[in-house]
Amino acid sequence: MDVIVECCAGLDVGKKQVQACVRGPDGAGRRRSEVRTFDTFTGDLEVLARWMASEGVTQVAMEATGPYWWPVWHVLEEAGFELLLVNSRHVKILPGRKTDVGDAAWLAELLEHGLLRGSFVPPERVRRLRDLTRYRKKLTQTHTAECQRIHKNLENAGIKLDSVASDVLGVSGRAMLRALLAGERDPEVLADLAKGTLRRKIPELQRALHGRFADHHGILIGIILDHIEHLEASIAALDAQIDAVIDEPDPQEESPIPFGRARDRLDTIPGVAKRAAEVIIAEIGTDMSRFPTPGHLASWAGMCPGNNITGGKNRSGRTTKGNMWLRDVLVQCAWSAARTRDTYLAAQFWRLSRRIGKKKAAMAVGHSILVAAWHILTNDVDYDDLGADWFARNVNDDHRRDRAIRNLHELGYRVTLEKVA
Repeated sequence: MDVIVECCAGLDVGKKQVQACVRGPDGAGRRRSEVRTFDTFTGDLEVLARWMASEGVTQVAMEATGPYWWPVWHVLEEAGFELLLVNSRHVKILPGRKTDVGDAAWLAELLEHGLLRGSFVPPERVRRLRDLTRYRKKLTQTHTAECQRIHKNLENAGIKLDSVASDVLGVSGRAMLRALLAGERDPEVLADLAKGTLRRKIPELQRALHGRFADHHGILIGIILDHIEHLEASIAALDAQIDAVIDEPDPQEESPIPFGRARDRLDTIPGVAKRAAEVIIAEIGTDMSRFPTPGHLASWAGMCPGNNITGGKNRSGRTTKGNMWLRDVLVQCAWSAARTRDTYLAAQFWRLSRRIGKKKAAMAVGHSILVAAWHILTNDVDYDDLGADWFARNVNDDHRRDRAIRNLHELGYRVTLEKVA
């Protein structure tokens, strides 16, 4: 088999050690291998980088092993190597491996023959943004869980505040909670803390605030409320830091579109808000050259059905695993888009939901949003809505006729067709 990469290396990365195999010419027309083991402390990884550079290594391959490959990647990236992060599933299906060949040596051998396909690893700035947006989502999920605990403890105490106030943790709700924590139990006094339009419901509030609020309820709710406020401060700090990363200049001009402009353009898609646009940028970046077509991006994200062909028939298949962070935000955006008025995405959702159900329809709309994002970032343009009547204008007349007949049959009508002259 032809040698594609003259001098390369394969790495078997673990938590405490990394095994490196360098393959290159030996001067006699043959290929040689040398294997060394290094600790994963930063200083040892720098020694690894210097050794591979002295051997003339140009490309390095490693498998994605949890979080352990991150520090190795960072050090070697700074050293200027061309890096490939390989999916272990793709390596295992390649034939020809001998049982006595180590992981590092096998990766190096595959790499020198050009048989490895690298996974998408975004640039350093995108990775920083990704760390921030992912942690913000974790804190937001924790915030939601703590809010639910407030509701649960109030219900346990017989306080039905959520039956009257739409937001228990709004300004009025928090004032009442703080008063309860301070020892106030009189429903009239508590209800009088209502602000704005909620004051119209003072009689209902008085009934809702009459309960069995005990001391242990106050202890639990006090701890939870303090935690909620701490989480809100942390989320606000992350929002500010994300804005700073989005707005910082790109002196090396690695991004074809400035992050700020990309966020504004993605924000024009129905259902995609500013924070959702930030997550999309953090997961895929703004350089779409790594994804030749929208289909490649959708497949990588896990937003398209699996390939399941049996007996020449294309059968229904589950979506692939993909990127769960991106998939989650796209489905959330799809639900938001379904509530918009006179848009293509809303029309697509309600048209599909009648046939395949709302959950699958949301996945399909999420796919459409991702395809739109690819075109927006590739061409540096705003979203151009096709309109809610796009399907009516473009669906085949025979299909429209058959659907109308089927709908009338479901309503109990018998239809006779007669051609209008």
